[in-house]
Amino acid sequence: MREVEAAFARFWPLTRGDRGPLVLIVVCVIVSALAETAAILLFAELTDHALQAGSLAAFWGPAGAWLGVAVLGALVGYLGNSLAVWTAERFVLRLRAKVFRHVQSLPPDFFQRHRRGDLVERLTGDVEAIEQMVVSGVVGAVSAAFSALFYATAAFWLRWDLALATFLLAPLFLLAARRFSGRIKKASQDERAADGALTSVVEESLGNIVLTQAYNRRRAEELRLEKEARAWLRASVRGARASERYEQVVEVVETVCVLAVIGLGAWEIAQGRMTLGQLLAFAAFLGYLYPPVRDLGQLGLTLTAATAGARRLGELLDAEPAVTDPAEPVPAWPVRGWVGFHGVSFRYPGAEGREALREVSLTVGPGELLLVTGPSGAGKSTLSKLLTRFYDPTEGAVCLDGVPLDAVPLEFLRENVTLLPQETLVLRGTIRENIAAGRPGATEAEIVRAARDAAAHDFVAALPDGYDTVIAPGTAALSGGQSQRVAIARAMLRVAPVLVLDEPTVGLDAGAVREVMEPLRRLAAGRTTVLISHDLALAPLADRVVVVDGGRVVETGTHAELAGRRGGVYAGLWGAGESTSPPPPLPLPVPEG
Repeated sequence: MREVEAAFARFWPLTRGDRGPLVLIVVCVIVSALAETAAILLFAELTDHALQAGSLAAFWGPAGAWLGVAVLGALVGYLGNSLAVWTAERFVLRLRAKVFRHVQSLPPDFFQRHRRGDLVERLTGDVEAIEQMVVSGVVGAVSAAFSALFYATAAFWLRWDLALATFLLAPLFLLAARRFSGRIKKASQDERAADGALTSVVEESLGNIVLTQAYNRRRAEELRLEKEARAWLRASVRGARASERYEQVVEVVETVCVLAVIGLGAWEIAQGRMTLGQLLAFAAFLGYLYPPVRDLGQLGLTLTAATAGARRLGELLDAEPAVTDPAEPVPAWPVRGWVGFHGVSFRYPGAEGREALREVSLTVGPGELLLVTGPSGAGKSTLSKLLTRFYDPTEGAVCLDGVPLDAVPLEFLRENVTLLPQETLVLRGTIRENIAAGRPGATEAEIVRAARDAAAHDFVAALPDGYDTVIAPGTAALSGGQSQRVAIARAMLRVAPVLVLDEPTVGLDAGAVREVMEPLRRLAAGRTTVLISHDLALAPLADRVVVVDGGRVVETGTHAELAGRRGGVYAGLWGAGESTSPPPPLPLPVPEG
């Protein structure tokens, strides 16, 4: 119960914008319950004065009143139910937006620790479960409580002694709900987790369909899906069985109560202490009373089950962002582009062992292109994550124009530091929308100019739909080099004074590398550019080279200086040809004979 209270207290404040509609829904619920109560009493009057007496004159008054009450109840019920649906969906939108907003602020390592499909399930199914607790649950509880109150009051008014005798069985509903709540809660927790795992398997398999087909992994993926599906099936069936047992137990209890009323009522009629109309009305009140009482018990089960979703959402909301906006941010200024790493050390959250960076110090100025290279795993890409402030250093400071980044508002920082990430990111939409994502509100002329500068305009214009061609992650509409040039056009449109290029040629063949070299040169022109790459074919672009090894800066200088330094790390890389540029083709074998 404490867990339900804690979950309710956490999410109830999200209804703040809908408290007025909730009050109106409660009023509609009360009026509907009163209308039902009045209808049953009018039915009793019709039975005793019109049906038993066979008097048509006694029929019209109660019949007209009954019809009026029915119309009023229908109108109020429609208004209340429609408003309840609208309020519930608004709550879902608000909660999902809150969770999604928070998730977007979490660091990259969070998404490496959590399966994407499970996160999707939390943003969909678990959010719906919370709504069932906070909005639909409140409306259902109020509706059941007032209905039970009015029907019980009317039954007491008809015959208090008979009502008291039959109401003694009512606690059986609550006892049954208490008996089954633990099982339903455990099954709901298992089903939520299995839902997330099942969605993850589907998402991962479809996202890696080429690997699945190329390595004949279809049967393995089917078995993986079957394993998670069976776990979901077991949890779902356990929950359904527990709920069904509860329903059947309640059905038996309700039948016993109704039969007891009819038996006592028949004896009362035989004694002349009760009319047939009163007995029928009394039985009707009990028939209407037990479903709300049962609903109150079922509501307890629903709240118990919803705590599983509340716990999973709570895990997301309790996850701390790696960085936040400063409490007292520096005011905006015209950024020139001086970038400095001053004694920077960094260890990834939860990582054990050595630090990713240790006492790194380097500077790069406006108009300068700095190539950061080194062996795989040396810590090169970590520099880009610190400069774009996905993380803060554990020691030292990263500065922009001499201002520590933790004093700069995140939005201002990322408006002035453009990142071209290692993975070529393509959004689902048209090529025009993909380029315009660099600067929302850009004109058509600016989009086309950026595409021309990125050497993308010609191949885009040659497509049947031109800039309206729809592309998506993993699209086959564009080659790797073409997708990268669209990403370069997006970065060019941003016009930020600082540019971070993280492995811009990774995964591209020699021809594609040649295609993007000139666009990259134009993109870097006039900006402070940090080019992170192990592809030394890009070295001619750089004004200066920094070599990182084991998380430390071990060498710095021009390409010519470092390549000619015997025994140096860079010279070793250059001599070993650590580059994405392919070696010369092997000679074809000469057929014998």
